[in-house]
Amino acid sequence: MILRSTFVNGQEIPKLNTCMDRNVSPPLFFDDVPEEAKSLVLIFEDIDAIPIWTHWMLFNIPPTTTEIKEGSLPEGGVEGLANNHSFGYEGPCPKYFEGIHHYWFRLYALDVVLDLPAETEREVVEEKMKNHVIAKAYLSGICNSKSIMFENAAL
Repeated sequence: MILRSTFVNGQEIPKLNTCMDRNVSPPLFFDDVPEEAKSLVLIFEDIDAIPIWTHWMLFNIPPTTTEIKEGSLPEGGVEGLANNHSFGYEGPCPKYFEGIHHYWFRLYALDVVLDLPAETEREVVEEKMKNHVIAKAYLSGICNSKSIMFENAAL
């Protein structure tokens, strides 16, 4: 399984997709999803935040989904709770922490559809996924807090 976007794996996440611009989710493309998959889960998080910060979570995405358009939700997918018990995409914004932050989009193919309400936290989704993951894909990106702080100072 492959997860792609408009930015290269390991490179800077476009400003458009951060708190310094429109703060919309980037377009995402799913390739080679296993035929036996019943649903997909997407988790976007800042792995340098303490604790790890969940910026966006979607579950029960239909396995026939090949793309999530910029700033949108996949048809049929359920948007779970991110940190601060909020719904919706929250782009990179490491303005309170020094240096470069690393972000992961994690995509999982499951052999089940999760029986969970939208008001579900990441930890519960991950617990229900156990023993049901049949494929994984990752996409990483970075955001430099110094460039965000510099731009904020110029405003």
